[in-house]
Amino acid sequence: MTPPAPPVTDPDVVRRTLEAVWRMEAAKVTAVVARVVGDIGLAEDLAQDAFLQALEQWPRDGLPDKPGAWLTATARRRAIDRIRRDVNLRDKLQQVGHAEELRAADLAEAGFDRALEDIDDDVLGLVFAACHPVLTAQARISLTLRMIGGLTTREIARAFLTTESTIGQRISRAKKALRADGVTIEVPSGADLPPRLASVLEVVYLIFNEGYAATSGRDWVRGDLMEEAIRLGRVLAAFAPQEPEVHGLVALMEIQASRTRARMAADGSPVLLLDQDRTRWDWSLIRHALGALDRATQLSGIPGPYVLQAAIAACHARARTPDETDWARIVTLYDELARVRPSPVVDLNRAVAMAYAAGPGPALAVVDRLVESGSLADYHLLPSVRGDLLRKLGREEEAREEFRRAAAMTDNAAERRLLLERAGDDGPADP
Repeated sequence: MTPPAPPVTDPDVVRRTLEAVWRMEAAKVTAVVARVVGDIGLAEDLAQDAFLQALEQWPRDGLPDKPGAWLTATARRRAIDRIRRDVNLRDKLQQVGHAEELRAADLAEAGFDRALEDIDDDVLGLVFAACHPVLTAQARISLTLRMIGGLTTREIARAFLTTESTIGQRISRAKKALRADGVTIEVPSGADLPPRLASVLEVVYLIFNEGYAATSGRDWVRGDLMEEAIRLGRVLAAFAPQEPEVHGLVALMEIQASRTRARMAADGSPVLLLDQDRTRWDWSLIRHALGALDRATQLSGIPGPYVLQAAIAACHARARTPDETDWARIVTLYDELARVRPSPVVDLNRAVAMAYAAGPGPALAVVDRLVESGSLADYHLLPSVRGDLLRKLGREEEAREEFRRAAAMTDNAAERRLLLERAGDDGPADP
């Protein structure tokens, strides 16, 4: 008889395993505990306590056979202990209808069993809670990365180039706001669902965009944030398979992420879409994205903003060379997007497509109207696009001035270097 293998206690192996498990299980652990204690903020704290206990115990005792179940059971036990010693919490739970789960020694066992049965709904409800409109956009992003993504405060701070204390305070205030507003884990229904779902998708896409084109710092791309946003999108698609906008967002993110290897030169400088080597695109990811877009299209009557943006991205993905791009179709899709979600950024992107479909002259007229309106006065891509159109029209010196203006407006060092190169400036890129 073969003796059992010795437990894995190597600290590095244990930490890597725990971090990987936590990424996958954080939302489930928090959702189960929230069902028991009835408080989202407290549930997240108790789930974090279980993570810290694993960090201390696993290197000593070895990895458990089922790490996710260990974390869930540990957090649940902490929840039970907390309720048993906290009279105020016990009274609160009784007042909100949990009295049946609070009887005698079976206090939370029944609640735990029921939570396991409803885990998918609870995780989805947790996503909606973390993205609740009562919170600011920054708070929603930080809380989602923490509670759903399983990222540590340090990882979130590093991703957004801020301090741990700033992120910690932001998360703490968010949990207090949810508690004060009485936000519970539930999936909204009826007329409440569309705006709440829009808030969730907005958060996921904001996370993705910060990874796709970082707004500050030296790196143009942050792959970890893109990957996390795509993972969150796929979780939503699994839990809400009948929502076309969820599939549309997944398709949009996957198509954009498929270009990652081609978006940077060997020296780390950005490579614009039409200059990219398309053989370096991830065609497997593109095929998966096009399948998600097909599902979204089949489910939707009038396509929403994410489905339309994914359809625009698909026009580029289906073109094996820049010359094959269906620019007229892209302009039409931008027209639809402008009707569904009017925005000066949409108008600017439409102008870029117009330059290829109808020429730079008509496109410049649109951009000049945007300049006059002042709606994008702080948006560095407005002078960047204007510079490109002026260059196409042979107005070289004006184009250079626009590229210099755009470079002065961006906080991202890699993008600033690119814009100064387009201006023909040889000076230092960093301030």
